[in-house]
Amino acid sequence: MSGSETPKRPPLGAPRRILAFVAPYRWMVVGAGIALVVASAAVLGIGQAIRRVIDVGFGAGNGTYLDLYFAALFGVVAVLAAATFARFYCVTWLGERVVADIRKAVYSHVLRLSPAFFETTRTGEVLSRLTTDTELIQTLVGSSLSVALRNLLLFLGSAVLLVVSSTRLTLLVALVIPVVVLPIVILGRRLRRLSRASQDRIADLSAQASETLNAIGTVQAYTFEAREADRFAANAEAAFGTAVRRTRARAWLTALVMLLVFGAVNGVMWIGGKAVFAGEMSAGELSAFVFYAVIGASAVGALSEIWGDVQRAAGAAERLMQLLATEPSVKAPAEPARLPARPSGRLAFEDVHFHYPARPQTAAVDGLSLAVAAGETVAIVGPSGAGKTTLFQLLLRFYDPEAGRIRFDGVDIAMLDPVELRRHIGLVAQEPVIFGTSVIENIRYGRPEASDADVHAAAEAAAAHGFIQALPQGYDTYLGERGVRLSGGQRQRIAIARALLRDPPVLLLDEATSSLDAESERKVQQALEQLMRGRTTLVIAHRLATVQKADRIVVMDHGKIVASGRHETLMAEDGLYARLARLQFMTGTADAAA
Repeated sequence: MSGSETPKRPPLGAPRRILAFVAPYRWMVVGAGIALVVASAAVLGIGQAIRRVIDVGFGAGNGTYLDLYFAALFGVVAVLAAATFARFYCVTWLGERVVADIRKAVYSHVLRLSPAFFETTRTGEVLSRLTTDTELIQTLVGSSLSVALRNLLLFLGSAVLLVVSSTRLTLLVALVIPVVVLPIVILGRRLRRLSRASQDRIADLSAQASETLNAIGTVQAYTFEAREADRFAANAEAAFGTAVRRTRARAWLTALVMLLVFGAVNGVMWIGGKAVFAGEMSAGELSAFVFYAVIGASAVGALSEIWGDVQRAAGAAERLMQLLATEPSVKAPAEPARLPARPSGRLAFEDVHFHYPARPQTAAVDGLSLAVAAGETVAIVGPSGAGKTTLFQLLLRFYDPEAGRIRFDGVDIAMLDPVELRRHIGLVAQEPVIFGTSVIENIRYGRPEASDADVHAAAEAAAAHGFIQALPQGYDTYLGERGVRLSGGQRQRIAIARALLRDPPVLLLDEATSSLDAESERKVQQALEQLMRGRTTLVIAHRLATVQKADRIVVMDHGKIVASGRHETLMAEDGLYARLARLQFMTGTADAAA
């Protein structure tokens, strides 16, 4: 059944899905954990060193003790520095490694999603998830999580040592903890919602920029620069507004926690100072207590701030895991059927019905049946929107029909792995796709293992060798993004050469010569005629010169076949085909007269 791919909630929570990417590097996690514990212990050890320096070193008036304890203090700091180095390296490496794996997994998954997904999801939004969202996760795994764990250990360790130093003062500190934790929980939930909304606004911004820049020629031709800039500015302001609300919530959280925590520490120091004067505790014990109180308070303050990073990363993780959880509407069956190593190319459409997910009210193909013999060339003509290109998309299993079957060499293509099916089909689309790489790599996209000689032969057959040789570096010339350095006709011939190199049993030509001048079209037409011999070919075309030599012409309208036959027969019937032909003839005559 055909259907759009709707994002589903991940089967596991987003944090658990992220942990699945961390699991393969458990030894690096162990190393970071050991370094984390050692560094935290070293920080806590400084407090005891301070107590001994004050009570024994200064209190006893013995310089030897003072030297000893200061040397011990330096040793603790040296251990802290080494452990911090190990922790920083391990967690940073881990963050970069996990993000690289997530990006690869998401990109690989997106490439396998059907076109139905991209009908409802903008490319810019997907790019935002691959870049901005993964950067947030990198910050979480490679920095914030480690800092959070370090501060948690410092808080727990300082809490224990506070009790050891003074139970009475520690109980006073404990009274403040519920007051501190409550705003973290309440504001943290709001912060997570705002973080998710902020990432959505950034994705909208990225999607609009991608769409506009990809159509920059049209934007400038229609003098829409100012309007597009205003639209982008409005979206940027919306993103800014959401970010400000998120920042305000995070600032309130951090400030409130710091006020409560350090206010409590200040009160406890005041009470402790009075205890020293009363002889209830030594100056060293108070110094150690104050040190641990400051460490604990700083840890809580840092945790409240890091909680904001965690919430932002959690929102990003949800978006990424939601994308990974999206199931393609077109899948390979559990036990796919197999085609022969060299199929004959016999095709059959049997009472096929199909609606595009974005246009469920309009039938793109309505009860269509068509049999194509092996090696037959069938031209498909009809007005725009008749469903011609849809037949190609169904045959390639970009979509599955809602009813009916499509057979390839007698095998229902729904029982085939889409990848296996597409290996036997060559496509030249109406809008040629050129990648931002060299000429030779663009042509070799049709068959990656092809030799240079094979590539040159395909270019010769597509009437492309001449202009390629005239390029600055010939076949090694970089063509720029979407082939901006080539004319429309040159891009089309590169795409034709790619299909020729693939050498498939079935060819799909969607207006393959529409962008060529008369001389190039004649050369390409000769090459295509040679290529189509003994090969099943479906041709979508409006030019009579392209379709007259076909074995059969199929006329489509509103998703149905309304006529079929040779050119002369269809002209004699004086139906839709004859009307389209006369319109083209009149247009051609007017162009010639001009």
